[in-house]
Parts: sequence; C-alpha cells; structure tokens
Amino acid sequence: MVTSVRAGFGLWIDKMQDMLAHSAHTLQLARETLDIEAAALLQLKARLDERFVQAVNLVLGVQGRVVVTGMGKSGHIGRKIAATLASTGTPAMFVHPGEASHGDLGMIKTVDVVMAISNSGESDELIAILPVLKRQGVPLIALTGGLQSSLARHADVVLDCSVDKEACPLNLAPTASTTAQLAMGDALAVALLDARGFKPEDFARSHPGGSLGRKLLTHVGDVMRKGTDVPQVGPDAEFTALMREMSSKGLGATSVTDPEGRVLGVFTDGDLRRLIEKGVDLRSLIARDVMHPNPRTIRHDALAVEAAEMMELQRITSILVVDAQGLLCGAINSNDLMRAKVI
Repeated sequence: MVTSVRAGFGLWIDKMQDMLAHSAHTLQLARETLDIEAAALLQLKARLDERFVQAVNLVLGVQGRVVVTGMGKSGHIGRKIAATLASTGTPAMFVHPGEASHGDLGMIKTVDVVMAISNSGESDELIAILPVLKRQGVPLIALTGGLQSSLARHADVVLDCSVDKEACPLNLAPTASTTAQLAMGDALAVALLDARGFKPEDFARSHPGGSLGRKLLTHVGDVMRKGTDVPQVGPDAEFTALMREMSSKGLGATSVTDPEGRVLGVFTDGDLRRLIEKGVDLRSLIARDVMHPNPRTIRHDALAVEAAEMMELQRITSILVVDAQGLLCGAINSNDLMRAKVI
C-alpha cells in the first residue's frame, strides 16, 4: 500500500511539473509575440517619411471619401481603419475587392481616394480591380510590405508596412504585418484629425450613443423638468401652500417667482430642516420669508454636464433653469442627469 501511495504521489508530481513547464512555455510565446510586434511598430516608426505626408495631403485634397479595400486579414484591418477615419472627421467606407469585381466598383467615384491594404501586394482580387481604378483616375494609396509588388507599382503613394517576420511561430499567420497595417491606419487617422481641426464636439456628433456624445451633445433643456412638473410659488404664498408644491413635485425644492416668472428665490428640504431645528413657527411664514434670494440658475441651452459640475461645486442636488430672458422654464436635479447618463 505504501508503495502504491508513493507511486501515485510521484505521478502527481510529474503532472504538476508538466503543467508548470507548459505554463512557462505559453507565457514565453506570448511575450515573444508582443516583442516581435513591438519591434515591427518601432521599425514602422523609423521608416515614416515624406510619403506619409503625401498620403495625408492626398486624402485632404479629395472631395469624396476614402474607400478602403483589402482581402482576408488585411480586409478586417481595412474595415477598422475605415471606421476610425469615419469617426474622426474623414468620410470613409470599406469595399470588399472580391465584390468590387462584381458590381461594387460602382461605389467608387472619381472624387474618392482608394486605400488598398495587402501585405504581399499581390492579392488576386485586389490586383484585378487596380487597372479599372487607374483608368477612372482614382488616386491610390497602398499600405503594403511588397514594395516592388503589383499594388505598389499602381499606387500614387506607397506606405511601407513591411515586417521582418510574423509573430506566428510558423511565420505564416498574419500577425505582426496586420499590427503594422492597423498602426499605420491609426497614424493616418490621427494626422488627418489634426489637419482638419477635429474637436471633441465633432467626435461627439458621430458618437451620440457614447458617454462623450451624451456629455457634449446633451443640453439642460433636453433632460430638465418642464411645465407643471416644475415647482413654483409666488412670494406671498403661505407656507402650507409652499410645502404642498414642494412635496407634490418631488424635487426637494421649489422656486419662488414673480408674476412674470422671474426667479426671486428658492426653498429646499434643507431649509425646512434648519427652520424646524430653530423652532420657528412655520404657520406664520410666507414664501418671501423663508426663500434663499437670487439662487443659482442655469440656462436651458447650457450643456447638461455643466449642470452636473455646478451641482458638485455648490454641493446641491437641484438647479432652477431659466431661458434667454431669465424667466423660469424648468428644473433639473442629479437624478435627471443620472437617468440621462450624463453622470
């Protein structure tokens, strides 16, 4: 029995050693992959020259779109580059070269510029459409590692995306080469973004569903409470009427306005607690007696994020909203901003 236990323990030790060796090998492969791809990007950086500037100027000079095309993994990279360009101020779309030969070439106009991606520069589907593009006079930018390839010979500008080797141990699967293509596309997008004077507000317009879009496009008037949902009393309103208005609207505060709707003051839950603590006879008071005069307000056309910043700075949870004439037109609190995902 002792012998069998020792044998079982020995097998467990061997298994654990194999697992540790496999884990070490896996991590080593991962690190080598990142090293190879990082080296490819550094080499790409060192090769950047006037041709990159020519490519940027070529894109800036066309009236149409950047039409990105590529086969296989280069095509997947091309789709991402087209999406990045489009979201940063350069109209772009992706056209599959195989489909282009069967009608989709009609999507490409003479006012466009084509950005063709191929590591070898000899993809059959891509090469088949190059003569047609040249006859149409469509400018061509090539992202390729084949500097003497058919693609390079047809191109107006060639951006060298060559790599010494792929990260794949077999040196077959596109890895370092597609990383280089993607990085070159990002570099072009950033350079074009800067040349166009693209601003955060521009980015937000193409990303209305994102957090930045909500912050830069959502105005106070879009999310504020309006009409009868806004608590409002006159300066001579009795305290009981003031409390009914504040309680029924659920804002934790009520505005005090003159007959024209100009904001005179505000009364909040916090004010009520302080009056109770002082033992004040509330029944004898009117709105004018308890309001905070000249409260902070915000314009309806201000960004909602500005309302959030004001609340945080002043340590308050609600703000009255006024129009261009300074008249009360709404109210907003932190819960409204949270529902709108501004905060």
